[in-house]
Amino acid sequence: MPQLNPAPWFFIFVLSWFIYLTVIHTKVTGHVFANEPTVSVDKLESKPEPWNWPWH
Repeated sequence: MPQLNPAPWFFIFVLSWFIYLTVIHTKVTGHVFANEPTVSVDKLESKPEPWNWPWH
């Protein structure tokens, strides 16, 4: 069974993860948000209202 021999596919597997962790990861994490999200003070101090279930 050829899939039990790790020589052909293990190198490709390790190489693809190495490329992902070095090249692609740095490109993805290099993006910056245009506007930083802000949390308003009203949302921090208010408590959520309980839902009114008509059948309960």
